[in-house]
Parts: sequence; C-alpha cells; structure tokens
Amino acid sequence: MPLLPALPAGDPGAVVAWVAEHLGDLTAEGPDRVRASGRFPGGQRAADSALAAFDVTGYARRRNQVWPQDARGASALSPWIRHGLLPLREVWDHVAGGPSGDVRKFRDELLWQEYARHLYARLGTATRSALRHDAPTDEPRPDGPDDPASRTAPWSRDMACLDLTVGELERDGWLVNQTRMWLSSHWTVREGWGWRPGEDAFFTHLLDGSRAANRLGWQWTVGAGSAKAYGFSRWQVRKRAPGLCDGCALRDACPIEDWPDTDHVGSAAGRVAEPDPRLRRDEDPEATAGPSAPAGDGPVEAVWLTAESLGSDDPALAAHPDAPAVFCFDEPLLRRLRLSGKRLVFLAQTLAELGEEREVRVSRGRVVQELAGTPLAVTHAPVPGFGLRASRLDVAVRHPWPWLVVPHAGPVTSFSAWRKAAGRRLPR
Repeated sequence: MPLLPALPAGDPGAVVAWVAEHLGDLTAEGPDRVRASGRFPGGQRAADSALAAFDVTGYARRRNQVWPQDARGASALSPWIRHGLLPLREVWDHVAGGPSGDVRKFRDELLWQEYARHLYARLGTATRSALRHDAPTDEPRPDGPDDPASRTAPWSRDMACLDLTVGELERDGWLVNQTRMWLSSHWTVREGWGWRPGEDAFFTHLLDGSRAANRLGWQWTVGAGSAKAYGFSRWQVRKRAPGLCDGCALRDACPIEDWPDTDHVGSAAGRVAEPDPRLRRDEDPEATAGPSAPAGDGPVEAVWLTAESLGSDDPALAAHPDAPAVFCFDEPLLRRLRLSGKRLVFLAQTLAELGEEREVRVSRGRVVQELAGTPLAVTHAPVPGFGLRASRLDVAVRHPWPWLVVPHAGPVTSFSAWRKAAGRRLPR
C-alpha cells in the first residue's frame, strides 16, 4: 500500500479531517463521527505545556477528588506518558522539591505505571489470565457486549455519577483514577459482567489506554491476586463528588445506595489455580528489559516510530536526526480493536507536529509488509507486539527503552513484592 498523504502541519482541526478520510473506517464511530479529544491534544508542545503547568502541591489530598473539576488534584499527564512524549523519569524529576508527602504519593503512582510495564513486558499477553486466579468475573456474560457500540451497557446514564464519568470517558478519552475504579467495580462487582469486555470498553476510548496498566487495574478491581474486590457505592460519590447526587434523577432511589457484596468475588479471586511461574522469577530479565545500550551498527535509512514512543526525544529519533521517521497504522490490529477516533487523532496530531521538524512518512497496512526491506533504527518497546514485528524487520539499530526502574528477576506477584525486589534500582 502506498504512503498516506502528508499530515497537515500546524492545523489540529485539519488532522481530524485527515483521520476521518484515511482511517475513519477503522474507528468505532465511523468516518462521519471522528472527533478529537475534548481536552487532550496530541503533540510534544501540549505534553511539555501540561507538565510545566503541573504543581504537585496538594496531590496526596486531592488526587481522588472527582467533582467539581476544579477541585481535582490528578495530574492528567497520562495520555502523553502513555505514548512516550513524557518519559516517566522526566515526570519524576519534575516534582522534585515539592511537599514531601505529595511528591511521595505522586511518585508511587509513577512506580505503579512502571510495575504494570514490567509485568506486561515479562508475561506479555499472558497477563490476561496470570493474575486472575479463577476470578468468577474473568469471562464475558453471554449477553455481554460484542461490538464497540454496546461496550458501555452496564453503565446507566440515568445516574448522575455514571453519566458524568462515562461522558468524560467518551468525550475526552480520560478519567481520574477514582472514577476508573467506580466504573470497573460497577461493571464487574455489582453488575456481574466480565472484566475483559470492560477492559475493552475502557481501551476503546482512553487516550492512555494500554494493555499493561488498563488490564492490571481491571484485575485489581475484581480482587485478582488478593482476597478483596473493590466495592463502589453512593458513599464514594458523596465523598469524592459532593453535591453531585443532589441533581441526580435517582437521588431518592439510588441503585448504589448500599455497599455491594464483594465477598463472593474477592474470595474466589484469591484462589490460586496454577500461577504462571514467571510471576515469581524472570529467568532472562535482560531480554525483558531490552538492550541497555544501542544494539547494532548497520546503516539506517529510517527511524521506525511505535505508538509507545512518539516523543521528540525518542532515543532512536535523537540518535538519527537526518533519517526520516516512519509510522504505520496497523490496519489488521485497528480493524479488530475498533478504537475511538479520538485515539487515532491524538496519534496523528503528534505525528503532524513532529513533521514540522523532520520528514515523517505515514502508512496504513501490515507493519511488517509496509516497512520490509528498509534498514531501521527503533527504540525498544516493552510490549509483545513490538518483539514479534521487530524480529521480522531489518532492525539495524535497536535503542534502549528509557526505564524508570530497570526490570529485575524477582517477583511481580504484586506491586509491593515488585517494589521490594527492585531495591536499589528504584530512582531517588
């Protein structure tokens, strides 16, 4: 398939039209309904501005506030972190010197993101079942959603709390962590739907959607790897969104007035069937981590960009400033996933901005076919799809992934076990 037309530089609105024309048939909404996120533009400039504006002061106290929006303390940096525009180390260093309690709590959240990446890098697609331990909600219900249009079925928009959060998910492609827990608990613990289609519902819309953190969060909600599921009730809404219930049509007949029964979920989720032995030990942590220094010294004709690393400081981009950048929208994958158009717009806006500084070639098709025969430089990505594709391409130089914590051989059975095993590898 030939290259797609050049992305329009300097005009984010025109990028939406470009996505609708060239990728719209791969989206959940279809070409006529492709829109950008209502809040998060793609691109390095937006990422840098968001980080510069973030003040960690008050984070520990306000990070879980939901409503009104100006009471929130969440950083809202995750869309740019997800795609490598803000490496975790840069974000970690940004908050240095802030109030100690706020810095510590914020950095704990960054470490959670790194833990999710380590788990996914080590186990790959096995994370889909490795932590579930026979959880009763791991499989879809027979009447569960099987297409993007029905993936929000358990979230009744008659409830003000769900209308607010689902609306933000669909409009902006982002949620604070507290409402992610609300929605995932309501889906699984209260309504009894399988967490896998729930994870897909999030993945459809979230600009920061990743199989690492997203999947781990949903499994945590149903108590996978522990004996406790997360319950969602009106109590949390009143605490985290004071006053929201007052305008709810169901305020006098609230469906979540009482605490849900979580015992049946947590107790079953805690039963260990046959845990993957890699949860306890990684026999080859170097392979999990990828190269610690640039590997290979062959001639490079192009820099292969992946959705994991699109920042202007991507190691491969920085090391090969004169080589054109190439990015392929993976048609078979996108056709299967049917992501919201705003996710593709975010990527396209990022590529368009990068194209203002250097040559960027964008294609659509099968990645291996589109990039075949070109000696490539690329930054290692800690996701299974990268390794499968890289092994079939002419990768002349593979650059290290910018880990915040270098993967270790110890247990990843839980965040606390992973952190303890990391020891002196943890950043200071």
